[in-house]
Amino acid sequence: MTTPVQAPGGQQLAESAGRRAIWLAIAALAMTFMLPLAGLVMAVFALVAGFRAVPLLRGAGRSQGVAVGGIVVATVSLMLSASATAMQLYLMDEYSAYQECLKGAGTVQAKSACFDGFRDAAAAKLPPGVIDFLKSVQ
Repeated sequence: MTTPVQAPGGQQLAESAGRRAIWLAIAALAMTFMLPLAGLVMAVFALVAGFRAVPLLRGAGRSQGVAVGGIVVATVSLMLSASATAMQLYLMDEYSAYQECLKGAGTVQAKSACFDGFRDAAAAKLPPGVIDFLKSVQ
């Protein structure tokens, strides 16, 4: 005679939902710095997981801190990845020209000239002071 397999209890299910939300949010933040568009998609999944985990944790009588933390981290990741993706789309033509320039650049000086051209083209397209702000952040 075999014993029936029991599904995880309500508390275990709620705790795993909270952990899933925070881990997805951390993964979304990491993906934001590598591939902003992938970070954007991952952040949406993390937000959904976080919002689904809160009622489960509340119903199980557990702390919702992990799920709320996941929601906060996912929101920050969503804002960062959305702005990075928007910037990439806005400067797509300049970046394509930069990539084409790099294909023909055989020396360090030529590559430096390509980057200078990209920086000048981006500075012309962006509002005044953005390039200076980005330099000060580095």
